[in-house]
Amino acid sequence: MRLRHSYRFLLVTVLLVIFFLWNYPPSQNPDSAARNAAAQPSPANPASPQQIALQNASSEPTTNPKAAPNVVVVGAGISGITAALELGLGGARVTVLDMSSVYGGHAVMSQGGLCIVNSPLQQALGIKDSPDLAYNDFITWGEDADANWVRYYVNQSRPQIYDWLVGLGVRFQGVETAPGNSVNRFHQPAGRGIGLVTPIYRKCLELENIQFRWNTQAVRLIVKSGRVTGVVGRELRNGVETPFEASSVVLATGGFQSNLDMVREFWPKEFRFPERILAGSGRHSVGLGHRLATEVGAELAKMDHQWNYFTGIPDPRYPGTNRGLSAANMWGIIVNSQGQRFANLHQWAKEVMPALLAQPVARLWFVFDKASKPKFVVSGSDWADFSKVEKQILNNPDLVQTANTLEELAVATGLPAATLKATVTRYNTLVERGVDTDFGRFSPQQPEIVAMSPALKVPPFYAMPAFPLTRKSMGGVAIDLDCRVLDRQQAPIPGLYAVGELTGLAGINGKAALEGTFLGPCILTGRVAARAILAQLPAAQRTFLNAETARCDECHQMAELLSEKRKGFWHFQQVHQRTVELAQDCRDCHAELAPYQERRHQVDHQALASTCAQCHLGRE
Repeated sequence: MRLRHSYRFLLVTVLLVIFFLWNYPPSQNPDSAARNAAAQPSPANPASPQQIALQNASSEPTTNPKAAPNVVVVGAGISGITAALELGLGGARVTVLDMSSVYGGHAVMSQGGLCIVNSPLQQALGIKDSPDLAYNDFITWGEDADANWVRYYVNQSRPQIYDWLVGLGVRFQGVETAPGNSVNRFHQPAGRGIGLVTPIYRKCLELENIQFRWNTQAVRLIVKSGRVTGVVGRELRNGVETPFEASSVVLATGGFQSNLDMVREFWPKEFRFPERILAGSGRHSVGLGHRLATEVGAELAKMDHQWNYFTGIPDPRYPGTNRGLSAANMWGIIVNSQGQRFANLHQWAKEVMPALLAQPVARLWFVFDKASKPKFVVSGSDWADFSKVEKQILNNPDLVQTANTLEELAVATGLPAATLKATVTRYNTLVERGVDTDFGRFSPQQPEIVAMSPALKVPPFYAMPAFPLTRKSMGGVAIDLDCRVLDRQQAPIPGLYAVGELTGLAGINGKAALEGTFLGPCILTGRVAARAILAQLPAAQRTFLNAETARCDECHQMAELLSEKRKGFWHFQQVHQRTVELAQDCRDCHAELAPYQERRHQVDHQALASTCAQCHLGRE
């Protein structure tokens, strides 16, 4: 009876996996296949000048081939460690280089939210979502989004991001509304950005075949015979340069939004550059990967697609610099340098930023009172504690002006007193009427916004200046649907991959980001690039594949099965079915591994994510 039950269960599992892989195989995307085939040099499509230059490039000194990694990942942000983990689980030897001494990059600064389509959490809350609905939202809101990547994202955000993260221990605690979305899709993880990134990094540390080299900057790519074969890294503490050779390199260096010169160079031509702009991205988001890639002929695409906030305040931890934070009091109002309301604070950056840049001076003031002061928030895990916000920001006279009357507040800020008082009085009148006829902030049809729009009457009053804040690079190094870096003729540069913000988040967002589509594409591209590399990596170069295969051969010819393109399909259909037929327990092959360790099986982990736990836990 138990045998028949197991067989039925596994048969259902096999059918689900076949359906999943048949509908969403990354390497089988027809658009990707056509695009990639067209990019390959051939008599009809000869090598590009960039490829010829690569072929003629001089080689760097070699390292010990036995000690060399299969893959070098440059950058330990969320896209880099995701790629490293996927590669490590697939058996590759991975070395991760990062300029910092800590993991997480820009992601740990974020709220950690993810745009997920049709998740179990949505279903539990009665939210009806679908890939088609999400696709339309992305295309409509994003303006110039990459349709192929958008379609792939909306189909795969649930299995490849949500399910994968949950399997690693990430806990999601709610789904919120976000700009451009027809339904609530903004999934909030417990612990914000740190709670999202840490489980990925912790899993990396469990694998002996993943090594991290901190405080190491990639200074140039190694090229041999037209292929990128490694990176030269410089130890920032002593300046020593070391070559790291590998079969492939993954660039995961983030965007360029902390390089204000690059921001200015690629600023959208339809908007004037502001008098002051703050850097709100990670400290190391300075365009390093862009330089490395372009030095070997890579194309940069849509660099003017920049996603910036209007809510930037100087970071008190870095006085005298252009470092900024994203902050706001959504219970107050915003006024321009003339003391007038000019936009709806509850609109999104897509609407408010153009209005701010149209002002004589691109600076706004948050104006609020004592009653709404506790509603002031600062983005990022570091600022989750309001007492810290109050101590370092709200009570900081260099950042916030305070007064008992609006007239005194005007004097402290330099705003016209009569105009500021008239603006607040007018706003309070609209609050009492329940309709914002000036800027459409609230109405009786929006009770949740009405609740967030109290009259400003309780002294003391506060005013805080805010400036445009750089945030996300929505353009970057051009890639194909396998995350291979493309040259200026749209041909892949052999051995070179790029992921995350460096790629402009694969063009998924276009010009305007749906909330939660920053970290999501970072994870997705990291996994896509890793699987593309693993598909090309000889089995002999995998760290534990050979030992595993020797044992498995005795049972079910694992080596032969793993040679198939769609590993997940063959693993479940052939391997597990054979195990059942022979009345074997998986521990017959993996006795020393009990309890079962997923990472030791060289199969498609995309398929394993939602099925292995059910099967293997049931056998324990």
